[in-house]
Amino acid sequence: MNKRIGNIFPIFGVILFVLCATFDLSAQIKEPAKWKVSASPKEASVGDEVTLVFEATIDKEWYLYSSDFDEDAGPTVTTIDFEPHSSFELIGDLKAVGAEDKYDEIFEADIRVFYGKGRFEQKVKILAADFKIIGEYDYQVCSDVSGQCIPFSDDFDFAKILKVSEGNEDTVAPTQQEEASPAEPKSDEEEGLEEKKSAVDPTKKLIEEEEVADKETALAPQEVEEEVDPLLQAENERDPLSPYSLLTFAIASFLAGLAALLTPCVFPMIPMTVAFFTGNKSRQKAIIKALVYGFSIILIYTAIGVVVAKINGPGFANWLSTNWVPNVIFSLVFFIFALAFLGLFEITLPSGLVNKVDREADKGGYYGTFFMAFTLVLVSFSCTGPIVGTILVESAGGQTLKPIIGMLAFSAAFAIPFTLFAIFPEWLKSLPKSGGWLNSVKVVLGFLELALALKFLSIADQAYHWNILDREVYLVFWIVIFGLLGIYLLGKLRLPHDDKIETVSVPRLMLAIVTLSFTVYMIPGLWGAPLKALAGYLPPMSTHDFDIPALVREGGNGSGDEAYQLCDPNPKYSDLLHLPHGLKGYFDYEEAMACAKEQGKPLFIDFTGHGCVNCREMEARVWSDPAVLKRLREDFVIVALYVDEKTTLPEEDWYTSEYDGKVKKTIGRQNADFQITKFNNNAQPFYLLLDHDGKLLTRPTAYNKRVSDFVEFLDEGKIKFEERMK
Repeated sequence: MNKRIGNIFPIFGVILFVLCATFDLSAQIKEPAKWKVSASPKEASVGDEVTLVFEATIDKEWYLYSSDFDEDAGPTVTTIDFEPHSSFELIGDLKAVGAEDKYDEIFEADIRVFYGKGRFEQKVKILAADFKIIGEYDYQVCSDVSGQCIPFSDDFDFAKILKVSEGNEDTVAPTQQEEASPAEPKSDEEEGLEEKKSAVDPTKKLIEEEEVADKETALAPQEVEEEVDPLLQAENERDPLSPYSLLTFAIASFLAGLAALLTPCVFPMIPMTVAFFTGNKSRQKAIIKALVYGFSIILIYTAIGVVVAKINGPGFANWLSTNWVPNVIFSLVFFIFALAFLGLFEITLPSGLVNKVDREADKGGYYGTFFMAFTLVLVSFSCTGPIVGTILVESAGGQTLKPIIGMLAFSAAFAIPFTLFAIFPEWLKSLPKSGGWLNSVKVVLGFLELALALKFLSIADQAYHWNILDREVYLVFWIVIFGLLGIYLLGKLRLPHDDKIETVSVPRLMLAIVTLSFTVYMIPGLWGAPLKALAGYLPPMSTHDFDIPALVREGGNGSGDEAYQLCDPNPKYSDLLHLPHGLKGYFDYEEAMACAKEQGKPLFIDFTGHGCVNCREMEARVWSDPAVLKRLREDFVIVALYVDEKTTLPEEDWYTSEYDGKVKKTIGRQNADFQITKFNNNAQPFYLLLDHDGKLLTRPTAYNKRVSDFVEFLDEGKIKFEERMK
């Protein structure tokens, strides 16, 4: 019976691979970046060179794209455009100060971003005291946590920031003075118009901090609250920092702690430790010391989580996740631990360190009890180190709570059995005997460490284009690793220190079935199957050399043409914009709504952007699912509204926004303004289903990689639409 119980516990190692996807959806206007402009020096003379500084304060969990990477990579680079004027000239190019490298897995490109603070500098030469330096900057902020991207545009004006005196007019080239001279009357007139415009210009937040607060107040949803559909007022979905998501991570960490207990480094120490406490004459003191011992273990491990939380941050997480140095180090460490777990050699800490701590534990009292806990942590390091490392790496996302909660949950699972057996020593009789099953647990963890070693090496490989682990090569390794693990669990493969297995227990057989089923699941991936359950662990599909589904889509006739014909075969902007997976649709709201009425179908709105990385991920991982594609093709009229499309519309289509008082001249800005004023939201991706009156059919959804949730969203909208049409 005990042997059978022991054999079931290797499954806890597998649970470390379970990841729960959550998303953040809020019906509100978000402004994750606040901008401020300044000049250095603040006072200058005609002929001087001045540095114009643009600084952005970026909210935690968000990042701002820089200006110094290839604009064709995919994401929207930050651009600062100056309105040409004879009173100044630009010196050199815009300079981004302190941007960090980042590899974008969706766009598969090297980019540069800012975390926390962003700074851009532009040198100009002042040519006239009566200067006019105005312009506009475009930028995009994204979040790896909420999965949202938001493009912004705003104006700047240095009229009240920079003071310029006449100075020595000889410092200005005659040709420049001559060019500036006839323009002075026009400049005065333009300045008058600018002063009139600034009376209603909401971008004064760039000048004074107090006006930032005023702007934020103006952005609040009160002005459009009456027009917002009640469905937009629903409570937010769980975000990755919600109690639900943190609880999920804590449970996984707790199970990891249980798995660590069942390793050869830890399990035999339970009866040894309990003997230390039961030898105490006072039962009450023994119980108190046992509790101190358990809390000491929790304190030591949680302290590690606190240290990680202190050094952790969005920038650190980005470096950790993209730089080749930490990922190659992680890969080597996990590979070495895997070899040790598989029985090639033993890993031990320096004996001097362990003996020194052990001597402190012999001093007795509560001081000695603490160091006894410390001794356990050190002695068990060779088995717990990789598991602890996995928890800390998984929590490295710029968050403070996650590593602390992870280590607290892990250490609780680790400490509770020691404490309970010390308080109730008679329970020791029910423990299974140490034996070959402990080594089996260790070997299972070794196979898992091998898989993780490849994962970290793959990150570095993708970021620096080494082309060592393309998708099919990576899959071959994982198929072999997990296939061998399944064979090992069936007792057909023996490693050093393993006992000979005469029969396989039922729990071990069940685990072998799960492992081999997982192996078989991966095999179609060699020919291009998406394997969405492993999307976070596999290299991108673009590295796959033989992608059959892509070949079929490109050369076959599976686009669903027969299922859905457009009302207009040549919709507006279709020469510029396209939908993924062969879908047909529109890129103008009015045109799409007219078609929806004509065909008697609900309207599916996709607020998206060219530089929206998570929009591309949703299309690749969710829209590509056959169940989703079938519904989008057959049940809805689709309109994709790009909020960052810079194509300028004819002047007769321009309008002044009631939201911010600005003239909307491009396709993107009109779409963004429509999203804000109509739906009180400015983040992408953002999906809505509307009836023919423009009313929401169901609550909108955003970045959520669960296909079942997206299918439910579409089905619910279709049902509501049919009910309203009766």
